[in-house]
Amino acid sequence: MADIFQEVDEEVRREQFKKLWQRYGNYIIAACVLVVVGVGAWRGYEWWESKRAAEAGAAFEQAVTLAEAGKREEAAAAFAKLANDGTAGYRVLARLREAAELASSDRAAAIKAYEEIAADRSAGQVIQDLATIRAGYLQVDTSTYGEMRARLEPLTGPERAFRHSARELLALSAWKGGDMGAARQWADLIIGDPQTPPAARSRAEVLSELIAASGKG
Repeated sequence: MADIFQEVDEEVRREQFKKLWQRYGNYIIAACVLVVVGVGAWRGYEWWESKRAAEAGAAFEQAVTLAEAGKREEAAAAFAKLANDGTAGYRVLARLREAAELASSDRAAAIKAYEEIAADRSAGQVIQDLATIRAGYLQVDTSTYGEMRARLEPLTGPERAFRHSARELLALSAWKGGDMGAARQWADLIIGDPQTPPAARSRAEVLSELIAASGKG
């Protein structure tokens, strides 16, 4: 008797499954197809991204080779092309290198390039700060201390990656501008920070001695 009930249950289940398949079978097949296509598309995208990254890396290396060979204009053009066509990471690196190449022949254009990077939030805070510092090195001989302070003081906070360079530039700018009080302030901050790199501390100590010798600090 139990076997009969079991056979009836199996038959009922088969009928239920058959009805469900007739009703939803096409949807199930479509979902399976979508999964397969989606996985294939993702794999294809990953391959394409890897290919682009490899091509961008090779282009960057070629541009660096041109720069090291002294072919500044060709290198700048190669970096500019990569800045437009490369992958995200290499675009940022290429823009920085393009600006660096410009610095040897066109200081104003290099400063402008660095300032554009510094203003680009998509580059990230560290890259923006680096671009600001690079521009600062090019501007320290021609800009007033007030101008340098407006650009660089936000970078001197304890959490900023290039705070030591920003402080050095401000100390140098103040000294060049004859503001010995400000120069002393920045030099003392550099010397007193235990995280200051040894070379930067040594330069600040020399500057501090020069300020003391001038009798104006």
